Amino acid sequence: MPAYDFPDDLLQAQRAWYTAYRQLAQEESPSQTTVLRRTLQRLSVRIATHPYWATIPGRGPAARMALKQQTWELDSTEARR
Repeated sequence: MPAYDFPDDLLQAQRAWYTAYRQLAQEESPSQTTVLRRTLQRLSVRIATHPYWATIPGRGPAARMALKQQTWELDSTEARR
């Protein structure tokens, strides 16, 4: 898999998405689940429309998977500390 130089704001948005997703999975309050779902929607739009994707034409799907994998691994590593 090629290495990608993701901008910090894109990495932060993906990490925030995973955080909100985990919180939603554990939340029992209907009002809070609504807030978390809206947060996920906003973050999804921010990630999907980030200008970075225009800099790698033809490699977008692979780069998106690499972003997800990289942020997932970062979060997993930090959780073990």
